[in-house]
Amino acid sequence: MCLSGAGAKAAPKGCPPGLAKKAVPCVPPGQVKQSLRVGDKLPSDGILLDQPDRYGLPRVGQNESYYRIGDTVFRVDRDTREILQLLEAVGAVLN
Repeated sequence: MCLSGAGAKAAPKGCPPGLAKKAVPCVPPGQVKQSLRVGDKLPSDGILLDQPDRYGLPRVGQNESYYRIGDTVFRVDRDTREILQLLEAVGAVLN
């Protein structure tokens, strides 16, 4: 018995299957930062920076963390994953 299409979500037209599954569908990882703004929820593919002082980043509040996606670092609320601040052009420091 074939249940093709039952419960399956189709990728938007022209969107490669790999990008359709991303946290921000159909947006290449390097361009995600352009669509994220303060107040948005951080996608699950963000990389936690557990030693921000190592990179010269300012200290964060008690319930905040830094995450990286591409060359952008985000200051994020740990509980809600809400983006509190974007720090652009830090890729050279982090690589």
